[in-house]
Amino acid sequence: MLELRRVQHLTLAVGIAFTSGVLLAQHETAADIEDGARVFQNTCANCHGPDGDQVAGIDLGRGQFRRALSDMELSQIIRSGIPGTAMPASNMSEEQAARVVAYLRSAASSKRSSSAAGDSARGRSVFDGKGACGTCHRVNAVGSRLGPDLSNIGQLRRAVDLERSLVDPNAEILGQNRFYRVVTNDGATITGRLLNLDTFTIQLLDSKEQLRSFLKSDLREHGFQEKSLMPAYRDRLTDQELADVVSYLVSLKGKVNP
Repeated sequence: MLELRRVQHLTLAVGIAFTSGVLLAQHETAADIEDGARVFQNTCANCHGPDGDQVAGIDLGRGQFRRALSDMELSQIIRSGIPGTAMPASNMSEEQAARVVAYLRSAASSKRSSSAAGDSARGRSVFDGKGACGTCHRVNAVGSRLGPDLSNIGQLRRAVDLERSLVDPNAEILGQNRFYRVVTNDGATITGRLLNLDTFTIQLLDSKEQLRSFLKSDLREHGFQEKSLMPAYRDRLTDQELADVVSYLVSLKGKVNP
């Protein structure tokens, strides 16, 4: 009888351990990590920045904290905050906090395995030179107005998203960055940045940065471009150059660079 009870206790312990392992594993699925990334960007990035490196001494995206922390401790801090500091409590559930932790661990692991570390000074040189990015983009009042202004892009987007936009511009096109195309009744095609669209008219900034206004009644067709006009830099820049440009873009926080 005693031996039977021992077997039953062992079976129960193994069952609990297995169940806990399954629950932990669930937080490491791609869907859960993606959900954790979403929660982080909507909540934590307001203070920590999109890459988690805006608080002195902490770089969440690289797993750097003021002291070593377990996943459980991180989850508790996310939910309860740190009294006496600027870190507030949140209304996240245990599951949401665990997903944020899983995302942070995944991001840190991904960055540690990166083959090239970027240099923002070199990246600026590539941006201005070989990349010719200023022909479409503007940084601190210098460059073209045709594409999105990048003066504070480092406050808005993560490094991984910036890199993806460089190597595959069509992977994600934000609504405000989509180009618009009009075809006039006489067959002329004009593509540019949409400035205004109302019931009767369309205003564009064309490829020469000229303001163009059209009556819809004078157009054969009009609509958003399905693909980005930005070139893919996957084969135009080396891995090191890409890493350098990303580092430069991340450094753009709305302050004038010397």
